[in-house]
Amino acid sequence: MAQREGSMNKAPLPAFSGWRGAVADWAGEGQAFRVSWGKVMMWIFLVSDTFIFGTFLISYMSARLSTTAPWPNTSEVFALNVGGASVPLLLIAIMTFVLITSSGTMAVAVNYAYRKNRVITAVLMGITALFGLSFVGLQATEWTKLILNEGVRPWGNPLGASQFGTSFFMITGFHGMHVTIGVLYLSIVAWRVFQGRYERSGNYQIVEIAGLYWHFVDLVWIFIFAFFYLW
Repeated sequence: MAQREGSMNKAPLPAFSGWRGAVADWAGEGQAFRVSWGKVMMWIFLVSDTFIFGTFLISYMSARLSTTAPWPNTSEVFALNVGGASVPLLLIAIMTFVLITSSGTMAVAVNYAYRKNRVITAVLMGITALFGLSFVGLQATEWTKLILNEGVRPWGNPLGASQFGTSFFMITGFHGMHVTIGVLYLSIVAWRVFQGRYERSGNYQIVEIAGLYWHFVDLVWIFIFAFFYLW
């Protein structure tokens, strides 16, 4: 009975309605969306980044459809000579395979993070970062071939429409920058996981947040691959 009276005598929490309630919810330390603030901020960043990539791709498609100059055949421009034979889009296919595989290793890393297995999580994140680094290296090879062998520049293109060089370097360069940032991001988080920083708190959600970023980078590449290289 005394315990019941004590609970009834507790002062009720202040309740706000209208705009004051909204401000109180956002200003408090709670989770306004029932998810962590880190995950919410990452989603907001990814949505804003989607608009930027979408703008780039729409601009590229508009330029391609409106130009009167012939657009270079990407199957020929990005072909590789293997054993004396020209293989269309071979390097691009390898880059795509590497990035999709890295998305798989990242997904498994998130799974092991929630099992609180820090060693396997860190190893898988390290492998994912290595895949990302390989992708950047292959992209550098692609750029070198296009600039030195084909003479394509952001401001000019001897193979046809000048917009080709502008669109290519802008879109793939912006995506490559995201992959490079992702490699650094994953490497830092993997090292901290390996050191046991998140084991003390028992919260490995940072791995999932890093995974959201990496899956986004992979997904964007699929659109670039479809609209720029295959179209």
